[in-house]
Amino acid sequence: MAFKDFPRQAQGVQLLQRSLEHGRLGHAYLFSGPRLEQLESLAATLAKTLNCQQPARKGRAPVDCCDTCLSCQKIEHGNHADVHWVRPESKTRTITIEQVRSLMQEVNLKPAEAEYKVATIVAADRLNIQAGNAFLKTLEEPPARSILILITTEPQRLLETITSRCLRLSFGGEGPVELAPQQIAWLRTFGDLAASSQRSLLGRYRLADVLLTKLNEAKQAVEEALTARSPLQRYKDAEKDLIERWEEELKAAIEGEYRRQRFDLLLLLQWWLRDVWLSTLGKASGTRNETKGASLLSFPELPGTQALAQRLSPKEAAENLRIMDDLQRQLATNVQEALALEVGLLKLHL
Repeated sequence: MAFKDFPRQAQGVQLLQRSLEHGRLGHAYLFSGPRLEQLESLAATLAKTLNCQQPARKGRAPVDCCDTCLSCQKIEHGNHADVHWVRPESKTRTITIEQVRSLMQEVNLKPAEAEYKVATIVAADRLNIQAGNAFLKTLEEPPARSILILITTEPQRLLETITSRCLRLSFGGEGPVELAPQQIAWLRTFGDLAASSQRSLLGRYRLADVLLTKLNEAKQAVEEALTARSPLQRYKDAEKDLIERWEEELKAAIEGEYRRQRFDLLLLLQWWLRDVWLSTLGKASGTRNETKGASLLSFPELPGTQALAQRLSPKEAAENLRIMDDLQRQLATNVQEALALEVGLLKLHL
């Protein structure tokens, strides 16, 4: 991908391109946004642009990559000698001091074939304290013609000593998030079932089954997509230590991306439950405010919203939002996923 392929991140991309144009690129960046995969693509695109053999230029300065030359293709496929990636290890889902030391050793070597060495730390919020402290000196004074990029979906979890040494760019995207038709269809199914289940225990377990089935499908899709992109698929004859490292990184990447997608799915349910709450407020205040309340709904087309709102009080609907907040916090720990989801759904007022 090239910078032109990120229209929803135009503001952050323009800031990067302006720095490239004026030769004022920073030595360390912190990219934040809602999706790690997208942030990785942006980091790779910056690495391509810096080392592209046929870049798009503004004046004499390269401001975008061609995405087709040999250098761009090596970076795209993760086998460029001067572009390095560090990801959390699988057992602890942290970035260790050993990984950071190995990265610093690579960065301090002269470029093998490119103009710039680029090192990206994926999910930088997973740096443990020892690794973060070991990285500070390199982060503050990296070698000449090297760029360090930290990417995270949770910048608030990074050490202040790290964030203060980086130029921060947010790639949250402009405008409302557009949901895919299949997401709306799934939410409609869940909402209709929730509205019809009333207070029966069987209905709650049906809801849990719908949710767990969706999450299992998501995890399988994540495993297939990330496994296909892993260097394990391209370099089966690599050294044993390298294969083991790639296996660990793949497991961690799958777990991290699945957790992110699970968070997004539950957040989608939370937005729908917010619609239910808003509808109960309109019901409680009379028909005069119902039209105004409808304009605030995220999914006004879903019939289950009003059906559920008719039998809930505003207090019960608000309690549902608190239950979903608690569920998200629990899932961020080492709690058993299926049990936490089951208990959370049983607590909901339906």
